[in-house]
Amino acid sequence: MTTPQPATGVCRRIIPCLDIRDGRTVKGIQFEQIRDAGDPVELAALYSRQGADELVFLDITATNEKRKTLVELVSKVAAQISIPFTVGGGIAAADDVAVLLQHGADKVSVNTAAYKRPQLLHELSRNFGSQCVVLAIDTKQEADGHWYVYLNGGRVKTDTLTLDWAKQAVDLGAGEILLTSMNHDGSKTGFATGITRQLVDALPVPVIASGGAGTMAHFKTVFEEARAEAALAASIFHYREIAIPELKQYLAGQGIRVRL
Repeated sequence: MTTPQPATGVCRRIIPCLDIRDGRTVKGIQFEQIRDAGDPVELAALYSRQGADELVFLDITATNEKRKTLVELVSKVAAQISIPFTVGGGIAAADDVAVLLQHGADKVSVNTAAYKRPQLLHELSRNFGSQCVVLAIDTKQEADGHWYVYLNGGRVKTDTLTLDWAKQAVDLGAGEILLTSMNHDGSKTGFATGITRQLVDALPVPVIASGGAGTMAHFKTVFEEARAEAALAASIFHYREIAIPELKQYLAGQGIRVRL
C-alpha cells in the first residue's frame, strides 16, 4: 500500500494558538478543565522567534460574556511578532474587524456570530477580502457517527452537519476554515483526520486542522492523510513538549514541505 502524499507545491503551516481568558493564555481538555499556560505576549514573541508560520489568538470567553475582543492585548501581542496574526472572539460586525486590523491583526476568526448570521461572512469578505476571513468551526462527532457544529465555545450543540456549514460559509466568503475537533481537543491522541479530509476534499479553501496534537508524527499524519494545509496546536507548544524548530526539521525529513 502506498503512503498518501500531501498536495505538491504547498508549504505546510505550523500555527500555535493562544486561547485567552482574563488576559492569560489558558488550555483545556475537550473545552473543559481549563488551566493557565502563561503570558500571551511572552508566548507570542517566543513562537515568532521559533519560526511559527502564523499565530492565532482566540478570546475564548468574549462571546459568552457578550463583549468585544481584548483590543489592548491584541496590540501588545502584534508588537512582538513578525508573522501573520489571526484574532477571534466576540466579532459580530465589520466595525469589530476594522478595530482589530488597526491594532495589528492580519486576519479575523469568526465562529458563533457567523453561524447565527451567515451574511456576516459576506459582509466581511466584501469589506476586507476573503483572505482576511477565517471561519472557525468547533465540531463534535456524536453517537450517530456524524460531525455536528457547536457554538459558544463548545457549549451549544446545533443540528447542522459540519461539512454542510463549511460549504455554505465558503460560498458566502470565508477564505479559510479552522476546524477544531472537540472529541480530540487536548487529548494528544492525534488530529481528526477523517472529518478534516472530508472538508479538504470538498472545499476550495485551505483547512487548518486543530485538536489532538501530541507528537510530531501526528502532524505528519494530518498533512499526509488528511491533506490539511495547516495544523494548529496549543498545549504541546505552551508547555514546551515540542519545539517548533524541531517539529519543522522532523517534517522536512519526512518529505513534507515546510518553511525552515
